[in-house]
Amino acid sequence: MVRRRRRNAEADAEEVAAPPQPPPMGGRFQPLAPNEVEAVIAASFAILETVGMAGLPDKLTEGFLCAGAWRRPDGRLCFPKAMVAEALARAPRRVSLPGFVEDHGLEVGGGRVHIGTGGAAVQVLDSASGRHRDATLNDLYGLMRVLDASPNIHYGVRPAVARDMPGPYALDINTAFACLKGTAKPIGVSFDSSAHVDPVIGLFDAALGAEGAFRKRPFCMAIVVHVVPPLRFADEGVEVLGAAIHAGMVPQICSAGQAGATSPVTLAGALAQGLAESLAGLLLVDLIKPGGPCIYAFMPFISDLRTGAMSGGGGEAAVANAAAAQLLAALGLPSTVSAGMTDAKIADAQAGYEKGHSVALAAEAGADMINLSVGMLGSIMVASPEALVIDDDMAGAILRAVRGVEVSDATLNLDEIERVVTGAGHYLGESETLARMKTDYVYPSLADRRSVADWSEAGGLSIWDRAQARVGEILAAPTPSHLSRDAEARVRAAFPIRLPEEA
Repeated sequence: MVRRRRRNAEADAEEVAAPPQPPPMGGRFQPLAPNEVEAVIAASFAILETVGMAGLPDKLTEGFLCAGAWRRPDGRLCFPKAMVAEALARAPRRVSLPGFVEDHGLEVGGGRVHIGTGGAAVQVLDSASGRHRDATLNDLYGLMRVLDASPNIHYGVRPAVARDMPGPYALDINTAFACLKGTAKPIGVSFDSSAHVDPVIGLFDAALGAEGAFRKRPFCMAIVVHVVPPLRFADEGVEVLGAAIHAGMVPQICSAGQAGATSPVTLAGALAQGLAESLAGLLLVDLIKPGGPCIYAFMPFISDLRTGAMSGGGGEAAVANAAAAQLLAALGLPSTVSAGMTDAKIADAQAGYEKGHSVALAAEAGADMINLSVGMLGSIMVASPEALVIDDDMAGAILRAVRGVEVSDATLNLDEIERVVTGAGHYLGESETLARMKTDYVYPSLADRRSVADWSEAGGLSIWDRAQARVGEILAAPTPSHLSRDAEARVRAAFPIRLPEEA
């Protein structure tokens, strides 16, 4: 009796759309003790004050010297602790990221967990052939459409590089267009050159329908690698950062040292150097626009020391990025870390466990944004829409776990326990069970919870089989409607768009 009713309850749950939940508040997992947080932060301040940064253009160097920095005999620029503290005091604790459609926006900062894409995969896993091939512009557009239809993925940083573009300008313009056409959620793009920032903003203005419209609704982040570890500013990245800030974009600035290669081999040392590089970015943003909004992507990568290759799937990467989120939270800075960077080449058991534990730790640590977390394979060199929908299922479970357990008189409900124990003997028919089914529980769209017999009778499909079908449904459905035909026509008339027009 109870077993039959349980199956019916699950069938009912599939028909009931759960109300959207706000991003949960993380921060319960703290891999660093309070004194360890203080020690790493103090070490990062000391690195900036004594070792300093190299590679800054002369114009910005002069600005820093006037603001209180000093130059070592070898030319490295050093920043006193008081200077860093002043910039920290001016830095916004929250950053608003509107979507192309405003109600799709995010409030970043304070520990509410958002899961998104990221990276620059140069290949995709072709689901039909099972082989890896170069990514195309159409692949990027398809990935963004799948992202748009994935309820547990909050934003879309460009996940793949369109290898079929004829040059850097065409790549930047078409990447921006494919991302904004594919999803109404907040997006993020990078730039090959600072000269490409203004044209991309012009494209966004055309899509929104008026000159200056993007500045009022900056739905796209500028993903900027401002440093080349160890402790050197990136020339082109610094130029792109300045152009993006002047254009009204919210920058997400990235430090991604690789422990044992471009950052110290110890996790503590890698965290201290990476935090110093992130704070150097804070100083740079503050110099360009005092108190300007910024999101800090502190992503400590890990080396497999047997080969020197980057390894994203190990426990070291998971705990280091969780610690990075904890450090940025301690400083009150809006944070991004990386997780889900499986080393698996296909969506297999290795991909599942490497993604699951790393994304879960980052989320439980309270990362405001988790980049690279979904849709990526092969140490972030491969993207897959099928992996993306599988990971959306995973993200739903992780976000539910981060919500935790609600403890109150209403949830303990001793009266209900008395009534059930002395009455029906089960809770399946209780009104509270039906009500909580819609709010307290998350039901996967791909993972199979049927009995072995029922699953076998239905065809015995794997989660990869179901993911292929789901991607096919998304791409066969009508295209997203947030970009009107008139807006698309304006963009196509003004820019060399290579994505084919759809009927």
